[in-house]
Amino acid sequence: MDGADENDDHEDHEDQEPPAEQAAPAPAHRDAVPTVERRDAPLGGPFWRLWSASTASNLADGLFQIALPLIAIQVTRSPAAISGLTVALTLPWLLFALHAGALADRQDRRRMMLGANLVRVALVGAVVPVVALDLASIWVLYLLALGVGVTETLYDTSAQSILPQVVAREQLPRANGRLFGAQVTANEFVGPPLGGVLVAAGAALSLAVPAALWLTAFGALLLVRGPFRIPRDQLTTLRADIGEGLRFLGRHRLLRTLAVMIGVFNFASNGILAVFVLYAVGPTSAMGLTEPGYGLLLASLAAGSLVGSLLAERVERWLGRARALLLGFALAASVGLAPAATSDVLLVGLAFFVAGAAIIVTNVITVSLRQRITPDRLLGRVNSGYRLVAWGTRPLGAATGGVLGELLGLRPVFLVMGLLMLGLLLGMRVVTDRAMAAAEAGAEP
Repeated sequence: MDGADENDDHEDHEDQEPPAEQAAPAPAHRDAVPTVERRDAPLGGPFWRLWSASTASNLADGLFQIALPLIAIQVTRSPAAISGLTVALTLPWLLFALHAGALADRQDRRRMMLGANLVRVALVGAVVPVVALDLASIWVLYLLALGVGVTETLYDTSAQSILPQVVAREQLPRANGRLFGAQVTANEFVGPPLGGVLVAAGAALSLAVPAALWLTAFGALLLVRGPFRIPRDQLTTLRADIGEGLRFLGRHRLLRTLAVMIGVFNFASNGILAVFVLYAVGPTSAMGLTEPGYGLLLASLAAGSLVGSLLAERVERWLGRARALLLGFALAASVGLAPAATSDVLLVGLAFFVAGAAIIVTNVITVSLRQRITPDRLLGRVNSGYRLVAWGTRPLGAATGGVLGELLGLRPVFLVMGLLMLGLLLGMRVVTDRAMAAAEAGAEP
């Protein structure tokens, strides 16, 4: 979850762009516009350029994340070794998330995104010849995953923090829905099956294509004009900045509870997905899928996510946020419980579809809430502190899944993690509609 709507997308495109000096604080200039009118207004040209960059970048992420384990299983079939790739890719969220957030509040957020994509291109480009010559070891893949993971912390923290500078806060659920829709379509729907095909065509090609897409995203970001650096009244140390963000998050019971809930979910889901390739791929595996077949199975998760992104705003209005979150957490647990119960491809695929829709509805609600109630000057640091808890558990979950897989087998991993996900429903005693409305009412303008 967390981590990244409607049929009127094309109506929202605008070619006109505000002057550069107004680009960053645009939402603050719309205070005279009625709330409902702001909510339904077009998202604007700058948003759609940001959306284009996100689409290309997330397609690259999806290809890279599916290619890496498929390349690795040609080197080793050890659950612990394979899960180590997920550990390396996600460990930076545990080690560098707070620094990434402080930098996002100090520097121009768009420029940080540009720099992160250039570094990703350079890292992958350096490894492509090694893979092409069949010289790659699991340790080379670990180093590549770690380097790409560091850039991901910088890019994703800046990308989530820049959005309230591009659209009005009333438009955040729709804007987040659009971005999540593009993210899951590119990262999880198109990326896995295409990644499987590319690996079958050649391991080096499966890494070269993501590098080209990150470069394309770099070009799209260049078209998002204007400064995206938050003005600062006084100079402070990086440590003081991090402390301010952590204090805001620590004092906010609602955000703190959601961060822990998402952290537990990500611990469990990464424990499942870190070893799922061994359960699904190969003639001796439980499901017996080929690499392209594995990609298609993961695409069912993405298809559900896409549907969820299109319906998230409506579901929020129909059910209310608390009920939507309660249902979302309950259904998302099927990502672990289904493969624990069966190896039937159709049933697992259906469960993944339902879980994908539930996860994205939950993401849209929680991310939009966090963006609304956090001041712009703190958003990078609060996002990173939140993600330290919510995403920092990913490498721990992956490592736990690998160890449990070695000791108990794969199905017990899926069962334990699925039950852990169901336990998150207890957190909904704190996350109520009244608590969310009160947090928004008391938010700093």
